[in-house]
Amino acid sequence: MCADGADRSYDDGAVEEHSVKVTLSTPDITPLGWRARRRARRRLAELDALGARLAELSRIRDLAEAAREVVAAGWVKDAWYVRPDGRRVDLVQARRMGRVPVERACLVGAILHAGGGVASADTQLVQRTLDLTWHTVHRSPAERVRWCPAPPIRAQHLRDLVRWNDREHRTRADVEALLQSVGRAATRELDAHRRLLATRE
Repeated sequence: MCADGADRSYDDGAVEEHSVKVTLSTPDITPLGWRARRRARRRLAELDALGARLAELSRIRDLAEAAREVVAAGWVKDAWYVRPDGRRVDLVQARRMGRVPVERACLVGAILHAGGGVASADTQLVQRTLDLTWHTVHRSPAERVRWCPAPPIRAQHLRDLVRWNDREHRTRADVEALLQSVGRAATRELDAHRRLLATRE
């Protein structure tokens, strides 16, 4: 018993020596700032866009191969299509006919036919396949593909492809080889976008 009346029969020093200090850790729940949220949204949007681009390039490659098979079955110059009855069909007539069986097709006609018929002419898949076909003819593989030219330029590119198909010395083998080159160009674009995606993940 101490002079102040408190019972200190235990050893204060011993208690202090054996005491355990407990520190509770709490997770950081500080909300993200608006700049961080905006960066996160931009990153997700970029990843989504890259994924969609990869899917589209794969479809362009498949369409080029399908068009090559159309040409391999029968090719024509100075017309868009030849029907099974031997009748030659130009673009205006083809638009009125819709999707009908064809015996032969030119370069552009083969791409349209493989893409779903003349009605598919304005779809992004067919338009970008034609963009890559024009690029393969008129530009080097090292040059960047111009995917979305202005409508007048796209129309001129289409005329360029028709003239390329209709040249006097042109053969079916030339057209098949071009479409194979378009497929390889799509594969190069795919590989480049996969590498870019790997750096973003």
